[in-house]
Amino acid sequence: MSLDRVGVEQCPSDSPYVERIYRAGEVAGPVPARMRSVANSNWEIVVWRGQGETHVAVRGPETGPTVLDLGPATGETIGIIFRHGAFLAPMPVSKLVDTAVSSPHTTARSFVLQGEEWETPTFGNADVFVDRLVRAGLLVRDPLVTEVLRGDTTTLVTPRSVQRRVAAATGLTQGAIRQIERVRQAVLLLGQGVAAVEVAQRAGYHDQPHLARSLTRFTGRTASQLRRADDDEVLSLLYKTDVAVRS
Repeated sequence: MSLDRVGVEQCPSDSPYVERIYRAGEVAGPVPARMRSVANSNWEIVVWRGQGETHVAVRGPETGPTVLDLGPATGETIGIIFRHGAFLAPMPVSKLVDTAVSSPHTTARSFVLQGEEWETPTFGNADVFVDRLVRAGLLVRDPLVTEVLRGDTTTLVTPRSVQRRVAAATGLTQGAIRQIERVRQAVLLLGQGVAAVEVAQRAGYHDQPHLARSLTRFTGRTASQLRRADDDEVLSLLYKTDVAVRS
């Protein structure tokens, strides 16, 4: 578990369905006024609590950058980011790309998902909540998708079948996922102080101009802008994944 400088607490999960669990605000600490959401190839369930209200939404993958106004630094946000290959059976991920679906009814303790009432998850019991979704048959996974994106090869199904299964489970193509994960790795390296020319090489870009175009497309920022600290704006959660960006 880690707590970064902008008050976002995060931890990995032992669940094969979950990539990361995080929370921001309140216990984790204050956050800036804005968040720049870098393109993201995973979907997530997000819970917002503040000013006596609770909101729950399923957020899909994002193919481009967005800037969110976080408003006053009050309340708490909890997120469960799901692994590639995990999806809600009645809710195609393709319908969630670049959008979010809010629960039609929420209280401090429960919310409605796919017509059923569920206990609203907390940072401490997120894995228990996920296990309940799995047992109910609502959350399923296609292990082949996880393996293929990790760079494993398979001869059990045709390449076309692999493409269909990746698209069905993630809402994106393999190429789009690798592009997004590559740029997220590049942003992590830039944040560690690695020179742009070395970042381009290590992240698998053809050259530095290729890196620059990718940064602009998926983050809305240049390498220099990403390096500069901004007290009023924070980047969305970034972390290393198992996706083979060079495949």
